[in-house]
Amino acid sequence: MEENTLHPKQSEKSVLNSSQDVSVDSKKQPVDIFLWANKYDALKDKLEVDLYLFTKNYTVYATNYQAELKNQLKVLFLYDLLSEVQTGAAMGLKVRDFEAAESEENVLARTYIDDVQHAQEVMEQVMHGGDSLEIFSEGDHEFKRVKGMVAKFSIPDGSPFYVVKLLPQSQVLKGATAWMFDEGSFRPFSADAGLRVTPDNQVLIIDDEIFAFSESKFERLFGYSAKKHAIAEEKIRAIEAQYKLSLPEGMTLEGLIKEKPTLVNKLQKFDTTHFIPSDKLMEQSDEMELNLMQDEAEAIIIMDGRDASTFVNLLNDDYVESPMTGNKYEIKGKKRLGQDENQA
Repeated sequence: MEENTLHPKQSEKSVLNSSQDVSVDSKKQPVDIFLWANKYDALKDKLEVDLYLFTKNYTVYATNYQAELKNQLKVLFLYDLLSEVQTGAAMGLKVRDFEAAESEENVLARTYIDDVQHAQEVMEQVMHGGDSLEIFSEGDHEFKRVKGMVAKFSIPDGSPFYVVKLLPQSQVLKGATAWMFDEGSFRPFSADAGLRVTPDNQVLIIDDEIFAFSESKFERLFGYSAKKHAIAEEKIRAIEAQYKLSLPEGMTLEGLIKEKPTLVNKLQKFDTTHFIPSDKLMEQSDEMELNLMQDEAEAIIIMDGRDASTFVNLLNDDYVESPMTGNKYEIKGKKRLGQDENQA
């Protein structure tokens, strides 16, 4: 039922599993989401639940909750998710990597923690923060800064898994602006804040794999578009095949570009069939006083994210000098004169 293809990065040691004794050359089998759902459907009554919040800056906070909410947490975060996978198994649901899942019906999209920087930041704090994580309080932190919730499910001697949900501010009730209706009448909302948690299935994380039941909410949660990044990776490979580049040890052009969403977006329409020759590129750098350098072997030196931005902007012909004023500009958007409106 499940189409599992081994992701190239599964041959590498995962950041989140760095404490385990895993050979760099070993290949871990992808999670069988259907077996997983059957296993935890049988164990769901035994699962413990910890709840975390994370902010728009991806800072994670632990939370306290009263015991009577435990079963409701399972209903809101887990039970429908298990049911969707089990029902999907009977209906021929397929699991495919994001770049292979082209808006198909009955497909569950999957990607990997080491590909999604902000998801990695959140999970490292949840997994390794322990008692050092600060307990969230409305007085100190404010719900208006909260972006999402993580429910950690675990059993003794078993690997935990995590369900993540987006928390839009429209789902937050503030005491100063909310009323409650109780025993036939309105009264002031007495709590610091209230939350309305939707029961929809959004994101599941098992080991180093992310399953996105809602692709749009996954992208909003972690500021990541798998398809955009897949396109950018393809363009980066073409660029690296065309130009000699020199980067510090351990640094890659792909890594630098992934940290800058503007560059990822810029590469979406970058034409890899018409490269500017290296000498022309460097001439433009000198004329625009951009300080991009070459080493003795004439490889373009990329030392950091700023150099990567300059390099991509040069490739995209995004620098211009005004013939009227002599001022130099970086172009944020452009349309060629004489270009048809439909071709813009």
